[in-house]
Amino acid sequence: MAGRSFHIVLVKPSHYDSDGYVIQWHRSMIPSTSLTSLHGLIADCAAAKVLGPDVDISLEIYDETNVVVDVKGAIKRIAEAGAGFVGLIGVQSNQFPRALDLGRQFRAAGLPVVIGGFHVSGCISMLPELTTELKAALDLGMTLFAGEAEGRMEGLLQDIASGTLKPIYNYLSDLPDMGMATQRALPRPVTSRIAGHYAGFDAGRGCPFQCSFCTIINVQGRKSRYRSADEVEALVRENARQGVTRFFVTDDNFARNKNWEAILDRFIKLREVDKFKIKLILQVDTLCHKIPGFIEKAARAGCNCVFIGLENINPESLMGAKKRQNKIWEYREMLQTWHKAKVITWAGYILGFPNDTPEAIARDIEIIKKELPIDILEFFFLTPLPGSEDHKKLYTRGVPMDPDMNNYDLEHACTAHPIMSKATWEQVYRDAWKRYYTDEHVETVLRRGLASGLNLRKIIDPMTIFSGASRIEGVHPLQYGYVRRKVRTQRRHGMPVVNPIVFYPWRAFDFTVVALGWLRLFLRYRKIMKRVMATPDAQSYMDDALRPPAPETADHLVELYAQAIPHTHGAPVRKHAVAG
Repeated sequence: MAGRSFHIVLVKPSHYDSDGYVIQWHRSMIPSTSLTSLHGLIADCAAAKVLGPDVDISLEIYDETNVVVDVKGAIKRIAEAGAGFVGLIGVQSNQFPRALDLGRQFRAAGLPVVIGGFHVSGCISMLPELTTELKAALDLGMTLFAGEAEGRMEGLLQDIASGTLKPIYNYLSDLPDMGMATQRALPRPVTSRIAGHYAGFDAGRGCPFQCSFCTIINVQGRKSRYRSADEVEALVRENARQGVTRFFVTDDNFARNKNWEAILDRFIKLREVDKFKIKLILQVDTLCHKIPGFIEKAARAGCNCVFIGLENINPESLMGAKKRQNKIWEYREMLQTWHKAKVITWAGYILGFPNDTPEAIARDIEIIKKELPIDILEFFFLTPLPGSEDHKKLYTRGVPMDPDMNNYDLEHACTAHPIMSKATWEQVYRDAWKRYYTDEHVETVLRRGLASGLNLRKIIDPMTIFSGASRIEGVHPLQYGYVRRKVRTQRRHGMPVVNPIVFYPWRAFDFTVVALGWLRLFLRYRKIMKRVMATPDAQSYMDDALRPPAPETADHLVELYAQAIPHTHGAPVRKHAVAG
C-alpha cells in the first residue's frame, strides 16, 4: 500500500426519470438500510484494524436520493489516502443503469469499484448466465458482489488492499448469521436528509412465503434470521444520542421475525420506562392479526403506521402468484384491529395479474373503497423483477422483457400482458390513482379515521403525497421527497447535457408548475379535513368498512367474486352450500 490510510466511498444510487435526470430531493422519504448495514460492517473492520495496525480506514457516505455525489472530490480523497475503493451498494434493478454511470466515472480514474445489492444477487441466484448489464459492469472492470456482507467485509477489504480483487464474489449459498456484525447509527448529517429524520434498519431477513413476484426469498432466503433485542436496543440508543428516535424497520415481514416479541418488548420499555419518543413504521403480512398480542404490542412499541402486503383482493390473482396466505374475507378484521390500536394502515396493490382487465381493476378498487378501512393505498405494475420466479420463467422461455433496467421501478410495464395492451395497462395504472384518491373517498377515509380515534393530520399528509406524487411529480410516492433537485450535468450516459440557456428557464417553469400543483392539492385536502372535523357527531360515523365482521361478512365478500369468478380458491364454505 502506498499510504497509511484506506478511504472508502459508499454510494446508494438513485435512478433516472424519463428525461434522464437523477431522481433526487433535498429531503427524501425512505432511509437506506444498506447504508446502515455497510456502515456498521466497515466501522467494525476499522476498529479491528483488519488492514494492519498502522492503517486507518476512513469512510464517506452518499444516499443519492438526497445528496449530489461529489465524484471528483471522492476520487481526490481516495488518491490522497493512497488506497481505497468505491462501493455502489443496495443497488436495485432500476438503479443499475445509474450505478453503471457512476462506476464508469470512478473506473476512469482507475479506482476499484464494487457493485452489490438485489439486482446483482437476484440475477446470479436465479439465472443460468450473467445478464447483459452485469457483463457490462465486468467489462468496465467493476466487481460484482452477490449475497450478504456479514463475515465477508474483512476479506473484501484485504483483497482490495493487496490488489487481488476478484471479478465476482458469490456468497448466495451461505446466508450469514445477522449477529456477526454490530449495527451502528449512521452519522446525523446522513439521517437528517431523510424527511422526519427516520433511520432504517433490518431486525430480520428472509420470508417464509413463496410469492412468485418477490425477490426477497431468492436473495435473503425463506428461513427467518433475526437480530437480538440487545442488538436492536443498542442501535436505537446510539441513534437517540444523535436525536433520532424514528425508525423504519425494513424487514420484509416483521410479523414473521421469530424474535418479534422480544424486540417489541424492548421498544415498549424504552418508551414507557426510559421515556424515549420512539415512532416506528413496520412491514407486515395480512395474517399478523392472528398472532396473539402482536398488534397491541406493536402499537405500544411506537408503531403509528404499518405497511401491509395486500397486493390484490382478487382470489384468482393471489392464487396465481402463490400468495395463498392472503384472503379477502379476513382483510376487514385485520385492518380494523390496526385501527383499534390507533395505527394508520398503508397497503400496496399490484396491477396487471394475468386475469386483470380495466373493468376488473376498476371494480376491485371500488370494492376496496367500500368494504375495507384502508387509509393509504399505493399501486404498482406487476413487474418481473430480476431475482423473482416470474422473471426467471419469462427469461428461460425467451419472453420479451424491457431491456432497460431503469424501467424496473414498479411504475412501468416491462413485459406484455395477456389481455391488456401496454397503452391500456399504463392507462389503468394512471386511472387507479385517480379512482382511489377522489375527493369523496379522501373525505370517507378521514371520517373513518376520526371515528377510529386517529390523528387526521397524520392521515391527510401521506394522502396528499400518495395522491399527488405520480400525477404531479411523475414519480411513485416511494420515490418521492421534498423539493426536487435536477442537476443539469448529471444526466444519463449517452444523453446530451442541455445548454444552460435552455435548461434553466425550462427548470424554472417546471418547478413553478409542480409547486402550484402541490399547493392546489394541499389546500383542497386541508379544506376537506376541516369540513370533516367540523361535522357534528363525527365520532359516530359508520359505514360498511367499519362494521365489525360478522359470520356473513365472508359470504358477502366471496359472493362479490363468485359472480365474476366461478371458482374462488380457499374461500370458506358458505352456509347455504353446507345446507345444500
